[in-house]
Amino acid sequence: MLYREMRKTKEKVSILGFGCMRLPTIDGKIDRKKASEMLSYAIENGVNYLDTAYPYHNGESESFLGEFLKNGYRDKIFLATKLPTWLIKTREDMDKYLDEQLKRLQTDHIDFYLLHGLNEERWDNLKNLKFNEFLESAIADGRIRHTGFSFHDSLEVFKNIVDSYDWSVCQIQYNYLDVDYQAGKEGLKYAAERGLSVIVMSPLRGGKLASSIPNEAMDLFKHLGKSPTYWALRWVWDHPEVSLVLSGMSELSQVIENLQIAKDGLPNSLTSDELHTIDRVMEIYKSKMKISCTSCKYCQPCPNGVNIPFAFQQYNNAFIFDDLKGAKQTYNMFTEPEQRASNCIECGLCETQCPQNLPIIKLLKEVAATFEDN
Repeated sequence: MLYREMRKTKEKVSILGFGCMRLPTIDGKIDRKKASEMLSYAIENGVNYLDTAYPYHNGESESFLGEFLKNGYRDKIFLATKLPTWLIKTREDMDKYLDEQLKRLQTDHIDFYLLHGLNEERWDNLKNLKFNEFLESAIADGRIRHTGFSFHDSLEVFKNIVDSYDWSVCQIQYNYLDVDYQAGKEGLKYAAERGLSVIVMSPLRGGKLASSIPNEAMDLFKHLGKSPTYWALRWVWDHPEVSLVLSGMSELSQVIENLQIAKDGLPNSLTSDELHTIDRVMEIYKSKMKISCTSCKYCQPCPNGVNIPFAFQQYNNAFIFDDLKGAKQTYNMFTEPEQRASNCIECGLCETQCPQNLPIIKLLKEVAATFEDN
């Protein structure tokens, strides 16, 4: 495993971090045996950064990790979780949720505590409630060691947040399709220049860069002799500004593959031919993709039962693979009537939760018009 030293904290973190948002499930709950096997394998092979959050797996992710880490792993890893910013109504709420998370995680401290999913509205609310006093108090009493934030909004908002507090880390969405999206490449460099360590989430864009591969792009990857997953991760690690990359793994095979790829994850190590090929793949994707959905599932559950991520996935697949008939067939075969796009009642709840700020209501109408026979 390769490690990189964080800028302010000087902690040496594995370049591959384990994101605990997509742990394997069975009957709607975390498959604890399978998830434990995956985490144990990752840690024993050098991964030392585990990332979770208050809402992951409907709150089960933190409690599962608390049980898992009791098996001799707590002192071997850096533990990161996040304050559920959308639930914060008072200054006291911040302490309430942090203390609840400490109990769930069965630990007396959290190594990296991030303000979750900041956008302009949540940021303004936290400033008014004096988030800085909360963080400084939690550091002083030892409940947290380092501070940071994860982010989903514009570059302008990102820069404002970076400059407003003495953060240790920030967490941004970054991959070869999101160079100019949200914080993007400019935000990555801006944060690093100001001493923040940058953690990257969605390096595979919710798995899209590992599986939803246009034929033209696959031909290019075959020329390079490695898998699409390999080049997507290598591309992010090639940036010296990146401290670590989070991967939300749900199968042991994915852990094994990512660990193998991480052995090559040195900064500035891609050749000009490799970078040029990835640039060509990027253009192929951008020319075909219609909806920038990462299947994060923040829009779920829909109050009226619409399976929004699946609907958008099939809509994108229709264009990426030039297979409208196949995507339509899959859509209608695997969605119940109440899960289909036409079942949207335009309540707008999904749009308030979407990190990508997608016009979901409008897009669902386009999906319904494309896939559903009226």
